[in-house]
Amino acid sequence: MNKKRTALASIFLISTMLLFGCTNKEVSGPQSDRLNIVTSVFAPYDFVRQIVGDKAEVSMLLPPAAESHSYEPTPQDIIKIQNCDVFIYGGGDSDAWVDGILESIDNKDMKVIKMLECVELVEEEIVEGMQHEHDEEDEHAKADEHDEADEHQDEEAHQEEHEEDHDHEAVEYDEHVWTSPKNAIKIVKAIEAAVIEADEINKTDYEENTSAYVKQLQDLDAAFEKVIASGKRKEVIFADRFPLRYFVEEYGLSYYAAFPGCSTDTEPSAATVAFLIDKVKEDQIPVVFHIELSNERMADTICEATGAKKRLFNACHNITKEDFEKGVTYLDVMKANVETIKEALN
Repeated sequence: MNKKRTALASIFLISTMLLFGCTNKEVSGPQSDRLNIVTSVFAPYDFVRQIVGDKAEVSMLLPPAAESHSYEPTPQDIIKIQNCDVFIYGGGDSDAWVDGILESIDNKDMKVIKMLECVELVEEEIVEGMQHEHDEEDEHAKADEHDEADEHQDEEAHQEEHEEDHDHEAVEYDEHVWTSPKNAIKIVKAIEAAVIEADEINKTDYEENTSAYVKQLQDLDAAFEKVIASGKRKEVIFADRFPLRYFVEEYGLSYYAAFPGCSTDTEPSAATVAFLIDKVKEDQIPVVFHIELSNERMADTICEATGAKKRLFNACHNITKEDFEKGVTYLDVMKANVETIKEALN
């Protein structure tokens, strides 16, 4: 992730807010009596819809069909956040701008849910054949920076700082926590608690809606477990980013992919493509996956070279504008994934 870019964007937006006086709830016009809930991406947006029904106004910052990892908030997005009663976001590097925004606005009654705090975290990882985001040139630049620092710092102090920096950089958690239905249940229950705290009048409705929705998520989890347990293989290939660490950890699958889930890279190296082609042939993999809103070029290349079928596995970070307008849900998307993973494992 480009942390410098997101940090600069955050500074610019906060400055814009301060310049135009957008630091209190009075700037957005008439206020609705209904609960106002804002989410960052599609999965929590749909979770909220299932819980609140028509009892609240729900909006999503990420426009339909937009790529979440290249999303940059607008001043109007910041106004939406500051005026809401409940705000739900991931909390990883993609949302680095959020913390500064939350600190800058004056809305002490806002309930904030960071989804990374709702579940047990797993780290992004570099598996065999995967293209790492940092190339050799980046590594040489880092080495030069460390050499220069050594000239001005005590060797022992520098070593401690280096170790701390390395530890910080080494741990990058997968942000796509909702891809496991069990995690989705945990997030839904956290949302339920925040919504009830913000609007106790409709508590009974929220509890009933949540109970019914959790049962549907449990059924989804059972469907994945059944399909994967009966599959002939336990390996999947993604010719794309891989935002599904929680999913494969939950169901005991192994995987190969072009990039980690939050990689900013979109064009793979020739070595990565060759490795995945060889892996598909060697392990006789029938399906090669791409994720939603991908350009699909790498999946096309690998499928043409191997005869494998190209299929979509939707990680639910966003959906197309057409599907959004149709009211497509997280459950709709994930049930389609059940059928797709069944094909891939048999």
